[in-house]
Amino acid sequence: MEAPLPPDILISLRAIRLSRGGQSILEDVDLDVSRREILTIVGPNGAGKTSLARVAAGLIRPQGGSVRRAPGLRVGYVPQDFPADPTVPISVRRFLDLPRRLSDAAAADALDMMSAAHLTKKPLARLSGGERQRVLIALALAGKPDLLILDEPSKGLDPVSENDLYARLPQLRDRFGFGVLMISHDLHVVMAATDRVICLNRCISCQGSPQDIDAIAAFRNLFSDPESANLALYHHRPHMHPHSHDDDHGGETDHADLD
Repeated sequence: MEAPLPPDILISLRAIRLSRGGQSILEDVDLDVSRREILTIVGPNGAGKTSLARVAAGLIRPQGGSVRRAPGLRVGYVPQDFPADPTVPISVRRFLDLPRRLSDAAAADALDMMSAAHLTKKPLARLSGGERQRVLIALALAGKPDLLILDEPSKGLDPVSENDLYARLPQLRDRFGFGVLMISHDLHVVMAATDRVICLNRCISCQGSPQDIDAIAAFRNLFSDPESANLALYHHRPHMHPHSHDDDHGGETDHADLD
């Protein structure tokens, strides 16, 4: 019989493998998220970051490996994209009643946590991208999650709102005690709001605290994607994983499906 998870672990992924159309997306990924921890996953386009988040959220079943969750774990998942159908006239307030009905007070509190109380009566389809992100995070928070999974939560936000979001996240974590699994391309997130960073390129290439920033050139050399070069955050330690990074860029990748 498998031993229970340690009490401080919310979710534990072991040897996760995932492929699509014959192409490898995730290769033997091990990942734990602890209570009250903010863990950020970074990596180049096509690295499997979104797929890993979906595996953790229970939305994708991997071809190999195991996913273990703390008993009764409540997960709040905020996707990178959530297109609203303009033909469906649903207000933000009504949207917050999905999938569970909230009291007006609970809905107002959730929106207020994201500085979005003024959007209550606005049609969901008329929100800007940044406004929609705020509402989606508010919806996830309203479910009182133990684990909050955020896929590029700053997408659509202006710089001021982005900074506000990342300053707010540790405060919300401290207030409610949840753990956070976050995907981001933003250096500010890793520096200001993260306890631990994992660099993913189908497998885990390196990991550590944000203070482990002592080899910018090595990190840039790891990725050929110019956008990813802005993520110069880690000391790359090749001995941590036998995977050959030269193989990661062979062939064309559909980034929309694999990231």
